[in-house]
Amino acid sequence: MQIRNIVIIAHVDHGKTTLVDALLKQTHAFRDNQKEMSETLIMDSNDLEREKGITILAKNTAVFYKDTKINIIDTPGHADFGGEVERTINMASGAILLVDAAEGPLPQTKFVLKKALLNSLQIILVINKIDKKDARPVEVINQVENLFLELADDDSSLQFTTLYAVGRDGKAFYKLPEIYTIDTPGNLVPLLDTIMQEFPNVAINQEKPFQMLISTLDYDDYVGKLCIGKVTRGSLNKGDAIVLVDNDKAIGSYRVQKLYTYSGLNKTEVDKVTAGDIIAIAGIPELTIGQTITDPKFPESLPMIKVEEPTIKVTIGPNTSPFSGREGKYCTSRQIKERLLKEKETNLGLRIEPDDEGVSFVVYGRGELHLAILIETMRREGFEMQISKPHVIYKTIDGEVCEPYEEVTIDVHKDFVGQVSQEIGKRKGIMQDMVTDDNNNVRLTYKISSQNLLGIRSTMLTNTRGTAIMNTYFLGYEPKGVKMESLRNGALVSTKPGTSLTYGLVNAQERGTLFVGIGEEMYEGMVVGVSSREQDIEVNVCKAKQLTNNRSAGEGVSAGLTPATKMSLEQCLDFIAEDELLEVTPISLRMRKKVLSETLRRVTNRNERQRDH
Repeated sequence: MQIRNIVIIAHVDHGKTTLVDALLKQTHAFRDNQKEMSETLIMDSNDLEREKGITILAKNTAVFYKDTKINIIDTPGHADFGGEVERTINMASGAILLVDAAEGPLPQTKFVLKKALLNSLQIILVINKIDKKDARPVEVINQVENLFLELADDDSSLQFTTLYAVGRDGKAFYKLPEIYTIDTPGNLVPLLDTIMQEFPNVAINQEKPFQMLISTLDYDDYVGKLCIGKVTRGSLNKGDAIVLVDNDKAIGSYRVQKLYTYSGLNKTEVDKVTAGDIIAIAGIPELTIGQTITDPKFPESLPMIKVEEPTIKVTIGPNTSPFSGREGKYCTSRQIKERLLKEKETNLGLRIEPDDEGVSFVVYGRGELHLAILIETMRREGFEMQISKPHVIYKTIDGEVCEPYEEVTIDVHKDFVGQVSQEIGKRKGIMQDMVTDDNNNVRLTYKISSQNLLGIRSTMLTNTRGTAIMNTYFLGYEPKGVKMESLRNGALVSTKPGTSLTYGLVNAQERGTLFVGIGEEMYEGMVVGVSSREQDIEVNVCKAKQLTNNRSAGEGVSAGLTPATKMSLEQCLDFIAEDELLEVTPISLRMRKKVLSETLRRVTNRNERQRDH
């Protein structure tokens, strides 16, 4: 049987997962009465993926077409999860590049195409969503061709086949239909036939000694740890002896307990696997991604997976607030460390180090979203912890301090161009390009340091009434530039512990915007809102109306209480200042000062001012 291994790559929300759904259904990976036949985004099985509408983890599935097995790898489109792309793309021999017919190539299109070309993958370009009202497929093809010219190292990369598709309807075409409607006949046979024609059969070298690079890990409750990868050469039987190799050195000998291949969404247990297939092996208790499994007589390593360096770091440690241990199941430094080390095994873009104090951990990631997803996942698992403000990672290159820079693309209506330009100007961004389309939408491209980009998403959405679409592309490290001044006002800080009351909240809201409502538990030093001034303001939101014989409890509280502003985890990470922490529990998100006592904070601030002078 022939085998084709393909990876589907695209920018966020250009239709990768929807296209995989259609491929699974049209190749009869499910029975007609299976629930998956009526579902969408079948591959996005993770709760966070379904909530956010993005792919976070790379996954593989397989379909059968004309006596050929097609292994399909669905990858994330967001650069923060680039480690997922880098560790799985080496399993593929061809890539389907999906581009939205209206939006055209965006920063992550550039990122994933660059990775595919570096791995010498043959490309099939699919212009998707040609049914959109503002679709401009011919113009988009020209833009993609320019992108190939920019990224390709040799002429062979410029030879690619172009198809047109409506992934949601499960239809692909060799030529662009003059008019497309829901009734236009079609299916995905043109895409499947093109895959057969363009991508090589990888079921070769079956007589050679067995060799496989570990590209991902999984866990099974019955057989323990599973290592997953593409069989580079040879064949393997259940019960065979294998060795784990690192840098051409055998570091352990084992026997294969179980072998699995993929069919549809399921793992299927088999007795034998052969070269070209993507498989899972059980029987090795300790291993890491990037190691090689081989025949004992030929312990030769395959090249390690190269992963780009992290650019952002935060400190994660046990919760030290007065409410510590109330809401979480796992609260200790040891439990947090074990969970982070487990994450590091599969999350290649992550680095973890103990901090100087010894109880917390510095976690390095590819971006704010990368770290926020890790924190949110741990939170849902029952962890309670405190997080510092995110910082960019500086590097010294040729004796000069350098910082990461990014290309930012912002799509917005022309009415909001002024607000966007003003915000980016404050953050020392440099405009690279500006293009207006027929619907008065403007695409602005800027170059800006990652440091000055921190916290921009929530500000940008507020300034454009939630309409701006922002994407980034990592450019690399350059000499350290000018850091923007702080754009955030001071905090409203609680001075007393207790329960928030209407009277105290009404008084506090005159000084800023509140993050807390009536009846919430407070402690001293908790951040309860943002001040209307640059300085922090101490407020007592637990203050009650003083009662007398002549007055009722409600008298004098005539002002209406504005509903509290509630922020997401990402918004909280964007908001907190250097002297603040974010308390994260399965139930609550609370912002607080590092030094909770008002008196001690004043002493600390006075000492810092004296030191500065």
